[in-house]
Amino acid sequence: MSRLKQRGVTLIELVVVIMIVGILAAVAVPSYRNYVVRSQRSDAKDALLALASQQEKYYLQCNAYADNIANAPSCDDSELQGADSSENGWYELEVVEPTDATQFNLTATAINGENQFQDTECRTFAVNDRGIRTAQDSGGADNTEECWR
Repeated sequence: MSRLKQRGVTLIELVVVIMIVGILAAVAVPSYRNYVVRSQRSDAKDALLALASQQEKYYLQCNAYADNIANAPSCDDSELQGADSSENGWYELEVVEPTDATQFNLTATAINGENQFQDTECRTFAVNDRGIRTAQDSGGADNTEECWR
């Protein structure tokens, strides 16, 4: 009597392959998610720098910095032309009340419920009239060097 040659994959081989794929996924997915969160910080940076540029343009036209964001610039209204959120909608933009008309402070804060709210290391970005850039984590601690690199 001759033995028949078996073909196919045994259950043990299948379980080993599934375990290997699971281990690779457990390592790769969190690393990828961290990379995506870090790369999406550029949404806040771009929006703040564009808003700062608009502030400088407004200053040239009106001899003072604007104190809020609106849809149409006007020296009478003291408003900037711009959106109140970043391009992708992950950050809320705000003109923080300046001490006088020759200064401005701009902030971009991650919106609760959006993708970037999970970024606890860089929750809030800021830039002022002197070009000083700062950032804070979700607890309010300074994390400028990590966030603006």
